[in-house]
Amino acid sequence: MSEEGFELAFVQEAFDTNWISPLGANVDLFEKELAEKVGSTSAAALSSGTAALHLALKAAGVEQGDIVFCQSLTFSATANPIIYQNATPVFIDSDDETWNMSPTALEEAFQKYPKVKAVIVVHLYGLSANMDPIARLCKKHQVALIEDAAESLGTYYKGTHTGTFGDYGVFSFNGNKIITSSGGGMIVSDNAERIAKVRFWATQSRDPAIHYQHSELGFNYRMSNVVAGIGRGQLRVLEQRVAKKKYIFEFYQKELSGLDGVEFMPIHDWNEPNYWLTALTLSGKVRPLDIMKALEKENIESRPTWKPMHLQPYFAKYDFIGANVSEKLFENGVCLPSDTKMTDEDLGRVADTIKKLWGASKN
Repeated sequence: MSEEGFELAFVQEAFDTNWISPLGANVDLFEKELAEKVGSTSAAALSSGTAALHLALKAAGVEQGDIVFCQSLTFSATANPIIYQNATPVFIDSDDETWNMSPTALEEAFQKYPKVKAVIVVHLYGLSANMDPIARLCKKHQVALIEDAAESLGTYYKGTHTGTFGDYGVFSFNGNKIITSSGGGMIVSDNAERIAKVRFWATQSRDPAIHYQHSELGFNYRMSNVVAGIGRGQLRVLEQRVAKKKYIFEFYQKELSGLDGVEFMPIHDWNEPNYWLTALTLSGKVRPLDIMKALEKENIESRPTWKPMHLQPYFAKYDFIGANVSEKLFENGVCLPSDTKMTDEDLGRVADTIKKLWGASKN
């Protein structure tokens, strides 16, 4: 069956059975299949990865006034749910080895803020964070560990899937992710009781009564049966997507790694990334903006690496712990086009446009 065939079959089933709402077999099976895929025991399908992060914080007991350590080099969706809970973020720097949360900076943060409720670590661009020391620090300080694995479905750290090292793991199926259901997210955990509570909160906290009764604040966060059907179909081609993303990375690496000042995102023998985006840093005369402008002239879109949260106007008032590695990655980084539908001709066009900036284009 073609890739589209899986999705259409599951969506058609939702219509045939008249289960269009945030209930139905697709929702139940998507939760089961995703949990099995990553090696977790339970999961809750929600309307977005942001919703999943929000309810992960709530499940971890984060409340008003609590401190939450959060990786600074990330998208704002990682940090926003901390504010939803009226908690206080403290932003943690990255390291050059992983581009993700620095265990050294995290340890320093624990020394400065001994009373912390949760830690949110991110697996940026499908690169795994260094989870062993991070998990040890969280266990030592008895702090909940939440993994923002929105970009890392299909990524492994030392043979174990990201999103399963902490108390809660969060995935996203937004339109730009490695698999997409057009929207949606998932929270996974080995704590089935907490996941059941997440489902309760996500369905407006409806008490088990014949009438509509609510004893807790609820949210409209459940995934629809139609969206879940798309997600189930996409999950069946995850390995193909990872293989293509890796091919794209290796294509760019072969074509561009010899250029002066170019360094690709770090890959290690203990880290099996999903290569969600191919990103590189520049240390020579050619700057990220030069590459982005050159590609734009060819109607090719590229992006800078994430601007760290502690540099964002909204979050600037919160503390930051580290040595400004994340800031340097932002200043020197660029993300190249990495869509799995790209052909060799597309990839060659991108590489050739970039090489012209060094005067090294193909003849």
